[in-house]
Formats: sequence, structure tokens, C-alpha cells
Amino acid sequence: MRIGVLTGGGDCPGLNAVIRAVVRKGVEVHGHEFVGFRDGWKGPLEGLTMPLGVEQTRGILPRGGTILGSSRTNVMKVDNGVERVRENLEKAGVDALVAIGGEDTLGVATALSKAGLTVVGVPKTIDNDLGATDYTFGFDTAVQIAVEAIDRLHTTAESHHRALVVEVMGRHAGWIALHSGLAGGANVILIPERPFDIEKVCAYVEQRFEKQYSPILVVSEGATPKEGTMTTQSGEVDSFGHVRLGGISQLLGDEIERRTGKEARATVLGHIQRGGTPTAYDRVLATRFGLHAADAVHEGDSGVMVALQGTDIVRVPLEDATRELKTVPVERYEEAEVFFG
Repeated sequence: MRIGVLTGGGDCPGLNAVIRAVVRKGVEVHGHEFVGFRDGWKGPLEGLTMPLGVEQTRGILPRGGTILGSSRTNVMKVDNGVERVRENLEKAGVDALVAIGGEDTLGVATALSKAGLTVVGVPKTIDNDLGATDYTFGFDTAVQIAVEAIDRLHTTAESHHRALVVEVMGRHAGWIALHSGLAGGANVILIPERPFDIEKVCAYVEQRFEKQYSPILVVSEGATPKEGTMTTQSGEVDSFGHVRLGGISQLLGDEIERRTGKEARATVLGHIQRGGTPTAYDRVLATRFGLHAADAVHEGDSGVMVALQGTDIVRVPLEDATRELKTVPVERYEEAEVFFG
């Protein structure tokens, strides 16, 4: 069997660990051949391939990013996209695809599997917002990077007696903000699932200053104020219809400074969170996902995604992973609220 592998969406620590594990087990245990598709779904859409064997995957376990490249190409928005993918897979002699990605990448994988192509998905997103899996690789690394930044910002905040607003990734789900904020000792955590009251946020800031400490606020990029309480801005839209976010921390900092009279500064961690070497946890999880994806393809399974449930790797329908996002439950946010102010 000849198997294609692609990585789509934003780059993420642990992608290379998945590629390595899929290829290693597929070649050395099952005796299959692999081909890499370049730059996400753009690869099978345009026939962009590269050699992918044991030799090409040596030494990539600790490397960030993806040796295959990535993009946010949406096959379903291209004329005859599905047929073009089918034709290019046939030309390359590919019998099955392993698609490593998040909501958008796996949404395309779901559509292709329904169109009769053999596709197995591997969940990837630092946001940890995919359904049907307890955790996704890349999340632990992103949280660790954010916590290290928050730890450093505490000392600057205290030295200058100012409020610091730390913006982390999280379009629709606030998992990174919740975990990094709790681990980093933030005084306020703002997430997309809970529109915030700017007056209450400013009250927390003032409480903190009254205790002779400087507040640290951690905010998801997708966090929004309650309607009518604060003016925000919107950005461009990508091929999957997502607004390009960013800037909430600066708006929040300006508003805090205006309302409280206290100096406030914003720090946007941005792509730093998803670059660089993965943590040990993410390397292990990504490796396990890759091993089980190789088994799924070998056994002729399709339309499934490998997932972590408890400590076990299982297979779930791709539709279950993309039907709805896994967002932060109310009770988890309430745990963090104990430490606000």
C-alpha cells in the first residue's frame, strides 16, 4: 500500500513526531510505502509531493513545525476540488491519506472520506478544542511557553507598578488562557466562552493594586466584552471564514488605563506559542497518535480519527471530532475565578 501524509492549518509542536511515528511503523512493521504531500491540502490539490521514508524522518522528533509544510487551503472552496484531489492521488499511486490537522483540516478529511477516499485523521491544535479527544498534541507546549512568559512578566509588573495584559491564542476556546493563567498565577483570565464585563475587570485590577501587588491579566485572542460595554475591531477573513484575530489585549490595556488611571501594557505572545520544540508530553502523545494512525490505515479503516480518551488511544468517527468544538465548561472557569482580583 502507498500512503500519503499531509499536515494542514497552523504549525504546531509535535507534528514531526506524528510524521515520524506513522512512517516508522508503516514501513518497518506493516511494510507500506509513503509519500509526503506538501503544504496541507494544497499538496493533493495541486499534486505537490516529496519523498517520505524512514531516512527523511530521522532526527525530526524534537523539531518544531512540520517537514511537510502547511497551509490553510480549503479544498471545498475550489472548483472541482474533490475530483482534483482524487485524480492527483491516483496519479501518485496513493491508496490512503493520513491527514494531521485541526477543525478545518479534518473537516475537509471528513468530506473526502464521504466522497469515497480512504482518509484517517490525527487531531492537531494547540487550542485543544477538538471534540472526541481529551487532549491534542501542541496544547501542552503552548501552555508551557505561555506560563514561562507570564512568570517573567510578573517581575516587570511588580517593578513598574503597572498592569500587564498577556494575550494568548484561542479563537473560540479558552483552554490555553485557562491553563496558563491558573499555572501562572494570573489575577484575571478572560476567555471566548464568557463575554467579560469591563467594569468588573477594572474592579479586579484596582483590588490587586490596593493589596500592593500588580495585576496580570491573561486573555484569549477571541475574548470579547459584553455587548455595548467596550468597542472592539474585526479583521480579515481566511479561506475557512475565520476572522484573523489579534489586538484585544491592547484594547483592554487602553481601557483599563483610561478607567483606572493605572498604567497598563499589553504583550501578545502570538506565534511564539506554537513554534519551537515540543514538550516531552506532546512528543509522546504525538508519537502514540502516529503509531495508531498507521495501524488504522493498515487495517483499511477510513473516516476515523485517532483520539485520546483517558490514557487510551481509540478511533472515533471524523464527524465526531468536527461536529462541535470542545469549549471550556462553566465549572472549569469558576474554579479559576476564585483567584481573580
